Amino acid sequence: MTDSRPQVLFVCVHNAGRSQMAAGFLTALGAGAVEVRSAGSMPAEQINPVAVDAMAEVGIDIRAEVPKVLTDDAVEASDVVITMGCGDACPYFPGKRYEDWKLDDPAGQGIDAVRPIRDEIRARVEVLLDELGVTPAGSVG
Repeated sequence: MTDSRPQVLFVCVHNAGRSQMAAGFLTALGAGAVEVRSAGSMPAEQINPVAVDAMAEVGIDIRAEVPKVLTDDAVEASDVVITMGCGDACPYFPGKRYEDWKLDDPAGQGIDAVRPIRDEIRARVEVLLDELGVTPAGSVG
């Protein structure tokens, strides 16, 4: 039996901030209706602790996540590939839906700078869910 859920991949350079926050929101708001992946073209050693704190403020725990390397297989398995500043490092496969979300990089930023990035990511994830025909879960901060 094949999985008919939409498959979404979030990609940024380090897979430590933006893509992890986006994956956290899509996982929480998608409530199992979407298969969510994230990866980086040059993964960091660990997830950005300020991103973890910013997500915790809205009730989403991404502490256990680890940066993962971007693979051709992850792109090929995804219906939608959303990049966030990874440029030409992202592989391209015909027939996939690609979007580039222009977002500030939270690396090295304090919580006050990361909150607006987090909130912009949430708004974009909510639009994505609507485009995928998935009703967002209502219990997320």
